[in-house]
Amino acid sequence: MANYQADVQALLEYIGGKENIRAVSHCMTRMRFVLVDPSKADSAKIEAIPAVKGTFTQAGQFQVIIGNDVAIFYNQFTSYAGIEGVSKDAVKAAAKSNQSLIQRIVGTLGEIFAPIIPALICGGLILGFRNIIGEINFFADGTMSLADVSQFWSGVYNFLWLIGEAVFHLLPVGIVWSITKKMGTTQILGIVLGLTLVSPQLLNGFSVATAETIPVWDFGFAQVQMIGYQGQVISAMLAGFVLVYLEKFFKKHCPEMISMIVVPFCSLVPAVIIAHTVVGPIGWKIGDAIAAVVYMGLTSNVKWLFAAAFGLFYAPIVMTGLHHMTNAIDSQLVNLYDGTILWPMIALSNIAQGSAVLAMSVLQKKNERAQQVNIPACISCYLGVTEPALFGVNMKYGFPLVCGMIGSAVAAVISISTGVEAYSIGVGGLPGILSIKPQFWLSFLAAMAAAIVIPFVLTFIIGKRKLSAADNAQNSAPAVSASQTEQQPAQAGSSAVKSPITGRIIPLDQIPDQVFSQGILGEGVGIEPTGNVVVTPGDGTVCSVMEDSKHACGIQLDNGVEVLIHVGMDTVEMAGDGFQLHVQEGDRVRLGDKLITFDPEKIRKAGHPVTTAFVVTESAGHTLRFITDVDAKAGETDVICEE
Repeated sequence: MANYQADVQALLEYIGGKENIRAVSHCMTRMRFVLVDPSKADSAKIEAIPAVKGTFTQAGQFQVIIGNDVAIFYNQFTSYAGIEGVSKDAVKAAAKSNQSLIQRIVGTLGEIFAPIIPALICGGLILGFRNIIGEINFFADGTMSLADVSQFWSGVYNFLWLIGEAVFHLLPVGIVWSITKKMGTTQILGIVLGLTLVSPQLLNGFSVATAETIPVWDFGFAQVQMIGYQGQVISAMLAGFVLVYLEKFFKKHCPEMISMIVVPFCSLVPAVIIAHTVVGPIGWKIGDAIAAVVYMGLTSNVKWLFAAAFGLFYAPIVMTGLHHMTNAIDSQLVNLYDGTILWPMIALSNIAQGSAVLAMSVLQKKNERAQQVNIPACISCYLGVTEPALFGVNMKYGFPLVCGMIGSAVAAVISISTGVEAYSIGVGGLPGILSIKPQFWLSFLAAMAAAIVIPFVLTFIIGKRKLSAADNAQNSAPAVSASQTEQQPAQAGSSAVKSPITGRIIPLDQIPDQVFSQGILGEGVGIEPTGNVVVTPGDGTVCSVMEDSKHACGIQLDNGVEVLIHVGMDTVEMAGDGFQLHVQEGDRVRLGDKLITFDPEKIRKAGHPVTTAFVVTESAGHTLRFITDVDAKAGETDVICEE
């Protein structure tokens, strides 16, 4: 067993001593600390420790990357420091105390809206498509739409509202469900509460302003207006939290033998009453006020200044996670004003950051290793997902980030100045135009042009001067495409390493985790699983497993190469739920033996990417190449070959 005594002593000193450690745990590759004072940790000195491969802070945790020997290192560290490790859940709970109130609020908002966003995007596209076929008069000298001249398209137009209504009018159902899911209470009660907010018995919330009379429940001593909360975000959130805390209260104080009867009744009935008499009306006013302030800023005499600031700082806001708040604001704007002028600027910011990466790709066209990050990050950005570009390229070099911010600010000013408005939240990036109201397409295209050209030109000019020759030089790349693989097939009887899971093999830099994507733990590939069984990629010995979380396994192959298979990202937090481990450390395994069985749907429902990392943590002197962009079969398809 390796002796890390010197490294352990150094880590304890540089992290601020025993008294600076509030909690510590570990996963398959990293030590996870919650520190009393994070500023006391000297990252530079810690990263210089031989056993340490890197550090980063995430969600209030200071994480020290060790690699396959993390369990050994962890045991030696806790023994030397004289502290006891705690569970992953305890570390996660303690980490929240290191976050500010706004960080905790934003984190909660993000977790609530994350499961709902796919529906909002789908709904936005549907509204856009409906308006193209039913609201734009292409025919009869500009007096009739496609739905007016075709019965088929008229039917499509009417049918699609079934989905559009479900997404936007019945949004409170999804919000309350998501809150109960996130808070760990009974989800069906959340769904029922959400349904009571949008019941057809109530006056539709969108009709309140034009209604001549509002129906009421008359209790003799008091009357309660029968108003629905269709499309309301804040009201639904407040109602959801009322239900959650009522249920937690009654679960805590109710005897177990009668809890099945008492808890649901005493939680749901008061929650519905409070929702319609107190928090519903309050939430309605709060939501309207927030949306009105944003709308006023975006339509005032200094709207260009508001837009410039938003466009300039949106990308840095994404890096902090604060951007999740815009989902609630956008939804409220759609509810109040039948559209949002905020969301188009978000799409333009994505495009601007992608254009900065595009310029880096042109500048580094001879650097194959850099291109493995640049090209996927650029594509991802143009499709609305900016994190790979922000963390993998733009923030790394600095100036592309700033150039993208400048282009985004200019594009935002153009968008606001010309009144560009979207039907709702849509697909970010270039496809975002599908969610823009057709009368603003030309204006949005002009803003898109600014978001593409300005960052590209600025990044290219500055990069020409700033990038060193080494940055632009040819670098050998470990990953090869499927076409290259066909030209260089593995020889029969070779020691090629097979895919451990059936699925699509992707480049390492596309893994949604910076530790794996940046190759900190070693080179390798990612796998988007279509199967649910992890098998041995070659003959060898199990050198490490996570017995509690069951989500990862290390194998030392007979040729000395050590590989790590890590199913999903941050799945250690699932504490083994959805995973079954079939081997123990020290077991002798043969190619194709079953290692782990997992439930992909449970991983997704827990809010984690199912993308699996397959990396070489010890090459044992072998020169390896990695095969990507192929569909692999577990235990049969070559993914790592020796040069």
